[in-house]
Amino acid sequence: MKLFEQFRAGRQKIYEGLFSARALCIAGLIIMPAMLFNPSLLFRIAHFLFFWFLAWLAGKKNNPLFTFLVIFGIVAFNLILPYGQVLFSIGAFKITAGALTAGINRAVTLEALIMLSRVTIRQDLKIPGLFGELIGESFRIFALIINRKQRITRKNLITGIDGLMLELSNAGGDVHLSAATPASGTKPAGFVILAVVVILSWLPWVVIF
Repeated sequence: MKLFEQFRAGRQKIYEGLFSARALCIAGLIIMPAMLFNPSLLFRIAHFLFFWFLAWLAGKKNNPLFTFLVIFGIVAFNLILPYGQVLFSIGAFKITAGALTAGINRAVTLEALIMLSRVTIRQDLKIPGLFGELIGESFRIFALIINRKQRITRKNLITGIDGLMLELSNAGGDVHLSAATPASGTKPAGFVILAVVVILSWLPWVVIF
């Protein structure tokens, strides 16, 4: 376990040294429409798996069980309102193709956006101007919540959420300073990697059209 954690920390250090927060954010904004406007469910699933892999490469902690439970919950909620062809029934409850497809689509889209944000939004992100400062602070708080959600487990669901909100409230305006990544410019290799990632993210559109 200690060796695994050292390997993850090594990947994270490389990730933080290769890219600046601004370059990552710009790449994320370019990549996002490739997934959001893609009509194919299979390609959305491919995007989700791709972003998951990128998060793993960046040394981000991922909880597969938590991700599965979120996806399962969204799909189950969509199945409450059945529409489309009936696939099978469990008593009076009907599983329909339309509701199942819509549920999977929404769940995968949400998780894909979360994985993309974990890779492309860092706590040291700074955007010029008052509006940019507000957006940047929102991004930093979001990144902080995503990075610390591992503290919340099934056993401490309520107390974990309450503790996280209390921590953010007490931190106030300095919430981004506690664990911010030192600002650094993007290395040449980093630009090449970001370009490849952007191209791969938009590649499904070449296949579709």
